[in-house]
Amino acid sequence: MLPDELLAFLPCRTPDAWIEQAMAHPQELLIDHANCEKKAASTALMLMFRYVDKPDLLQKMSRLAREELRHFEQVTAIMQKRGITYRGLSASQYAQRLRQHVRTTEPGRLVDTLIVGAFIEARSCERFAKLAPHLDEELGDFYRSLLKSEARHYQDYLRLAKAYAEAPIDEHIARFAEAEQQAIVADDAEFRFHSGVAA
Repeated sequence: MLPDELLAFLPCRTPDAWIEQAMAHPQELLIDHANCEKKAASTALMLMFRYVDKPDLLQKMSRLAREELRHFEQVTAIMQKRGITYRGLSASQYAQRLRQHVRTTEPGRLVDTLIVGAFIEARSCERFAKLAPHLDEELGDFYRSLLKSEARHYQDYLRLAKAYAEAPIDEHIARFAEAEQQAIVADDAEFRFHSGVAA
């Protein structure tokens, strides 16, 4: 169901305890999923505004932003059908736990931001696949339908990171993989789509 390279890229699998929490928090799952799609579109647009001199990045991020906003519309439509009101939720610490390791000077800043994007998309993809069998038919089918685009987003981010780096990025990927694993196994105060297991 998921590309082997994507699973190999992630440092660990989502714990079963997180799946149990997702099943216990169906409203928060959908609301935070919608928030994640909106944030993903925002990140793509931020990169487009910050790096106007990179045609490859502009094209990939433009498409990615459109797809993420379409997913946002799809999630909120499912929520509306189910009588779930879209509202703000506090963000999980996941992205922040990764972004705190981003270098502050270029091109390291861009390369690291793209690596973080690759981890976020790969983790989303892995969670959609792991959640799908536990959900009702409509939601399970919807999550399975997202796998292809999320896997492509992960690949796009990783290819761009390699293209703009001045040297091989394996060492940087390993650094973020370690931070990503810590974020996934961390005790979190609240359940979120990208949270660790809520204590």
